[in-house]
This record gives sequence, structure tokens and C-alpha cells, in this order.
Amino acid sequence: MQNIVDKLNKEYSFTQVENSLSFINTADDIPHIKIKNAFASAKISLQGAHVLSWQPDKEDEVIWLSEDATFAREKSVRGGIPICWPWFGAADFDRETTIPLPAHGFARTVFWKVVDASPFSSGETQVTFQLDTTTLSINTEEMWPTATLATYRIVIGKRLSLTLTTLNNSNEEFTLGQALHTYFNVADISAVTVLGLENKEYLDKTKKFKRCTQTTPLTISGEVDRIYLDTDDTVKINNSKRNIVIKTKGSRSTVVWNPGETVANKMGDLGSDGYKAMLCVESANAAEDVVTLKPGESHQLQAIYSLE
Repeated sequence: MQNIVDKLNKEYSFTQVENSLSFINTADDIPHIKIKNAFASAKISLQGAHVLSWQPDKEDEVIWLSEDATFAREKSVRGGIPICWPWFGAADFDRETTIPLPAHGFARTVFWKVVDASPFSSGETQVTFQLDTTTLSINTEEMWPTATLATYRIVIGKRLSLTLTTLNNSNEEFTLGQALHTYFNVADISAVTVLGLENKEYLDKTKKFKRCTQTTPLTISGEVDRIYLDTDDTVKINNSKRNIVIKTKGSRSTVVWNPGETVANKMGDLGSDGYKAMLCVESANAAEDVVTLKPGESHQLQAIYSLE
């Protein structure tokens, strides 16, 4: 893997006075990208194009990563920003398969190809990845036989911008489910308020997907696992010291998840009381808000995070 890291550094790394990008190998033999510019620092794993860190200058870390996170080939990482794609949750296909289909798809556990890394004159840094289902080393014939190209553009600056574009390269239509499964770092989950989901219907997984309506700002007092439907407004996580602002385009759903103490203690990789310091607010297309793409059509899911 070191040879790949050396090749990537030769092709894409750069060092400027206030903007640098480099590729490093890790003890787990999973390369990461390290970025530092005038606005923020960030770390991204090539496996899953998985953002592990985004820390704006003079601010606390915004992205939560478990102290017990496991970094291993073809294994999802607890924390950061996993990409759920090309389905969300359990696979629900009208075809029989002989292999187990991973929850939330396979995009978060395979290596993505870097196709661009460059500094902007504004001082921001861009990295672009691609995932072509026809060239994956894993066997996707049963999991996802449809030729599909995913492009993921990450811009690191005072804001963190994530744009996931899906192109149907086949001659048949398919249904796309997806989410940017972002774990946000919060000081105390019991003191968090989520704004922007008022008057929205949601499916409550803890109640067998019962359909409910959010009538007030959302607070967290135990396990929460909900898919909010038809959401295209700004969502804010009020975290006592700061607001984390989430703006989206092409996202029909917002998923909110915190396992609560009982479930967290059964998971084994959230760290000691980790559930108290994280909240997932996911920009998604899930449940009845999935997207249908005809041959040649594309869809863009974008999330932009900032602090106020």
C-alpha cells in the first residue's frame, strides 16, 4: 500500500504557505489524506472516502470519531462521515441473492479512487473521489449489478461541503437510497436541541417505523432512530456553546440517530459513554424518499456544514 501512497503523493500532494495536502499510510494499511489550510484541518480515509475529521481554525472538532473505532479492510468505521450507498438500511430488492447484503450498502467499506486534489485561490482545499461499480475488486454482481458511477467532491474550508453525484451508466432504471451518515461532536447529548424538523413527519424505528409528527424542537433523552420525511430546510444542532448548521440540496430525508445508553453498551465500539458526545444527523434519501434514476440520469446529494 505504501507504493500507492507514494504514487498519490507524487500526483496530487501539494504544500503551500497556508494550504497543504498529503497522503499517509497507517498501521492498518489504510491510506489517509491529511489537509491543513488557513480555515481548517481535515482527515479522510481512502476506504469509503470516509471523512474522519473536520476542525475549523480555533474551534473544537466538529466530527465525532469513537475512541474505540476499528480501522480494518472492508469494515465500517464508527464515527466520521460514512457514505451509505447505493441503499440505506437493509437492502430491499426484488431479486434473490446468495450472499449477505451489507446494511447501508458497500460504498463505506471499499476503496474510492482519487481523481483530483487541488487548492483553491480562496484558500479552501478540494478532493474528488470516484467509485465505479464495474471496476470494484469485490463481487458486486449480486449486490449491485447495475453499472453506476459515484463521484464525491469534498471541499474543506471554513465550511465543509460534501457533494455526492450518482450517474446511472446502465440501460435500466434503478432506485437509489443513500445518506451522508455524519456523526457530529456534541458536548452533552442531553443538552442538545435540533431545530428545523418541526411539523415534519417521521418514521420511528424504535416503534416499528410508526409514523409520527415532530411538533416541537427535538431533544434527546434516550434512543432516537428516526427518518424525517420530505425535509429540505436548514437543520441546526444547538449544542449550548455553538450551532452546527446543516444545509442540503437533493436530500429528501433527514435521519437522526443516537443509540442511547442501553443500545450503546451492546455495540462495543462507541467508547466509554461515547453516545453522550455524538449525534448523527444525516442528509439522506431513504424510506419513501428514495430516488429513481433512468438510464443516463444523475442525482446530486449535497450537504454543507458550518458553525455559528
